[in-house]
Amino acid sequence: MLRALIFDVDGTLADTERDGHRVAFNRAFADAGLDWHWNVLRYGELLRVAGGRERIAHFIESGAPEIPQGERDALARQLHAHKTNHYLRMIDEGAVHLRPGVARLLSEAHDAGLTLAIATTTSRANVVALLEHALPRGALGWFTVIGAAEDAPRKKPDPQVYTIVLERLALSQDECLAFEDSEAGLRSALAAGLRAIVTVNDYTQDQDFGGALSVISDLGEPEKSSRVLRGLPLRGSLVNVEQLHEWHSSSTR
Repeated sequence: MLRALIFDVDGTLADTERDGHRVAFNRAFADAGLDWHWNVLRYGELLRVAGGRERIAHFIESGAPEIPQGERDALARQLHAHKTNHYLRMIDEGAVHLRPGVARLLSEAHDAGLTLAIATTTSRANVVALLEHALPRGALGWFTVIGAAEDAPRKKPDPQVYTIVLERLALSQDECLAFEDSEAGLRSALAAGLRAIVTVNDYTQDQDFGGALSVISDLGEPEKSSRVLRGLPLRGSLVNVEQLHEWHSSSTR
């Protein structure tokens, strides 16, 4: 029986990457007097590295070898902290929006008594800020568990964050569905024994999503239908609680 929905955040709940995190990284670099600039294409390549601080460290290793080895970790941590501050201000200013169908499905699932949880590699501050600004007042309390970067140092595709969330929910993998947007996220969910639904975005649409229950364009709204790209079919024009129960049931027979 389906009891819980576990959501990734960046790229899944909201289009945070291209016009959110990327912009915040570039502002942090400028503040530090660095001439680094991650354009849309370059940032898409860097997204293969999970975790913001890890992404900076990878970039330094490959793109800024002149920085002494002993200074790299401290610089990555400093830049990431400044980047987070910029990102939080962007959320306050309304620059980051939920993807189609997200607010609707979360509300429907909460009203239907399904448990909601988060499993992400981003920081808890980023998650809380997004949910508080993009959802109705009090909706943060809908989430029974928030598993974030502080809880799981091993980033996706490692299953650590999902394993931690499942333990805190005290539910089995068969009672949950995961929602992801990337191959790394999907591999993380599958490695934790979860069934997963993928909502693609511009950065991830060409990745390998073998093993997902269904790969869809987004969750859909009454005025904007969701499209199934592969996997289990969509009975209506959008993903709702009834559809999730149907997908879950068909996958556990």
